[in-house]
This record gives sequence, structure tokens and C-alpha cells, in this order.
Amino acid sequence: MAFWSSTSVFTSKVPRKILFMFTLSLSVTYLFYSLMSCYNSLQFPLQENYAYQGRLVTEEATFATLREKLYSASQGFAEFTGAGGTTTAASAARERGEAGPGTVEWTRTQASPTRAAAAAAAADRTTALERERQEFSTTDSDLRANCTSDYGEKKLPQAIIIGVKKGGTRALLEALRVHPDVRAVGNEPHFFDRNYEKGLDWYRDLMPSTLEGQITMEKTPSYFVTNHAPKRIHSMARDIKLIIVVRNPVTRAISDYTQTLSKKPEIPTFEVLAFKNRTLGLIDASWSALRIGIYALHLESWMQYFPLSQMHFVSGERLIVDPAGEMAKVQDFLGLKRIVTDKHFYFNKTKGFPCLKKPEDSSTPRCLGKSKGRTHPTIDSDVIRRLHKFYKPFNMMFYQMTGQNFEWELEDDSESRSSQD
Repeated sequence: MAFWSSTSVFTSKVPRKILFMFTLSLSVTYLFYSLMSCYNSLQFPLQENYAYQGRLVTEEATFATLREKLYSASQGFAEFTGAGGTTTAASAARERGEAGPGTVEWTRTQASPTRAAAAAAAADRTTALERERQEFSTTDSDLRANCTSDYGEKKLPQAIIIGVKKGGTRALLEALRVHPDVRAVGNEPHFFDRNYEKGLDWYRDLMPSTLEGQITMEKTPSYFVTNHAPKRIHSMARDIKLIIVVRNPVTRAISDYTQTLSKKPEIPTFEVLAFKNRTLGLIDASWSALRIGIYALHLESWMQYFPLSQMHFVSGERLIVDPAGEMAKVQDFLGLKRIVTDKHFYFNKTKGFPCLKKPEDSSTPRCLGKSKGRTHPTIDSDVIRRLHKFYKPFNMMFYQMTGQNFEWELEDDSESRSSQD
């Protein structure tokens, strides 16, 4: 009774308005500290970013987001504008160690990859948000480098460019690497001809990481003429897709010789190497530069292990005059969306072949390096005529085996002499 009596006295002396204000003040203070304690939770929607910038999302959502950005970047290539502008230094040459300073390569653009670490995003949210906006203007290769470094996995190739040497395999590979769903190693692994004893784990480790839906590829032209390569590749993957770039065997042989001559100027002339007996007109088919061009002979070995439905033949000549057309066929064969189109190419009259246009500005197209486009030496017209005659029956057999007519017999001798590497 004493307690209630004292309380009644206190409330009677304190105005109810003051008591109300005091209670309200306590409530507001409590609400304020509650809001401060959950500040980060309230801020989360404003900080939303992609999975590779530190946020945990499901794997499916990550792949969907990354693939959407890859397609967005690839489809944002600049429209075909002609020959104006400048370009950046090439990355493909550095990958192979072939190009010196200033050499420009036909390859995908290599910009500095963005970092997506969660710590960096938390430390500087403004920078992270700005980086996200900028990624939509980067090239597909930049995006691939970012996403696969954290989320991809290394796989054995699902497709291989197996040949032929000096047919246009490098040009084809670099064009394919523009596609966001293609991941290819730049160097030639030579696994199935030189490094097979190192094992599949070694081979897989050479491959770039890929996301779900991307294709892992490599190219080694010497596979096509290596006897044990078909069996070895078949034992790895029976359903693998094989791409063979072929070219007029006479022009290909001269191109092959031209490359060797640039490295070894002391070698005999083409005419000397091409014949066992020039007087009798006996062709030396054991010379590798000529033997590679007997395509029917080598294809027979591959057809023992793979059906034609798993092979695609690219015309080296059409790859020069109509690169977009050949790329459309290759993309269809690989089951890819036709993203690499005519707007990615520009024909360089000086070099004599198409170059890849740089996507984000009107700079000079990126061309294959100085090792490509060498002027062929002048070859005796009689030698060229004899070589065409030598290859003709093999070419006809090759046409029948592939179901395609490459029309090499229609080329003039003068064209063969003046063509470029």
C-alpha cells in the first residue's frame, strides 16, 4: 500500500504532458539505435552486384548473368567502318612469343581484367558500382577472363582444329576466340603428337577454364598428318568435333617452304626440294611440304575412327575472301549462335587477308603478325604445272571423300605464284 501511495503522489505532481514526452523520447532513441544496428541489412539492395563481385548466389543464377553479359558485350561490336584508325598491341603474339614490339596480331582484345573481390567492393562501394557499369562496354575476352578465373573449370576439349599447316588455322582460331562461348588455348599443345606421355591431366591443365555451355578448344595442325593422333583423340572423346582447314595443296606447299626459308635462308630452292629427278619429272612426295597436301591419304586414317558428321572442312581460300561466310558454317557446326559476323572483319589489301576489327572504337583492325602474309618466292611455272598434275587425282579423291568440291583445279598458275602466305 505504501508503494502505490508514493506512486500516486509522484504521478499527481508530474504533468502528464511531460511524462508523455519523456516516454516518446525513449521510444525514438530506441528506434534510432535499432536502425543503426541493422544499417548494413537495409543497405544491401543498393549494394547488389554480380556473383563474381563477392555476393553468394546460386550457380545457375551466376551462369545466367555471366552469359547475358558475354552476349551483350559481343553484340556491342562496332559496325563495319572501313580502314581508319589505330590499334593496341597484340596479345596473341605475346602468347606464342613470336612477335616483337609493335607487332599487331589478329586476335581478341586484351584489356586489363577487372577485379571482383568482395573485400574491394566492401571497401569502396562507389568504385565497385562504377566498375559494374563499365563492364558492359568491355570485350568478351575480358569478361571471359573475369568469370572463368573464379567460376569455371578446366575441361578436355570438345572440339579441335587438327589441320592443316599453312591452311589458315591461326586465322580461324583467332576469329573463333571472339565468340563468348568459345574458350581456346592460344599456344599449340602438341599433346597427341609430341606430349602424349604426359597424360590427360597435363593436357587438361593447359586448357582455359570454362563456364557451363562454353566450348573448350585447341588447335595443332600437325595432328592431321600424325598417324597415331586419330586413335589417341578417339580414346579421349569419341564424340569430339574436328575442324580441318584445307587449301590448294600447291599454294600450301609454297607457303610452307616460304616459312621455312625465312628461318633457314640456306636451304635449297623449292624446285630442287620438290623433285627426286627434275629431268624425269619425278615428284618427291616424301618431302613434308608436299606430303601434307595429299589430303585424301591423311583423311583416310581419320575416317577409320570418326564419321564425317564429326568433321568440318574449312576452305582456306574462302576464309580469305569470305571470312564471315566460313565462320557462319563453323559456328553452326559447333552448335554456336552466329555472333562472329561480317562486321568483325576488314580486308587488309596490303597483307592480302582479312583482319579482325577492334570492337570498342574505330581503330585499325587487328591483323595476324609479320609471320603471316609473306610474299612467296617466284617458282618456275613448269614446276607449278607439274605439281598441279601430281595433286589432281588426290584432290578428286578428297572431293569424293568429303562431298565438297574445293575447285583447286580452276586456279591459274599465276595466282599460285603471286599468292601470299
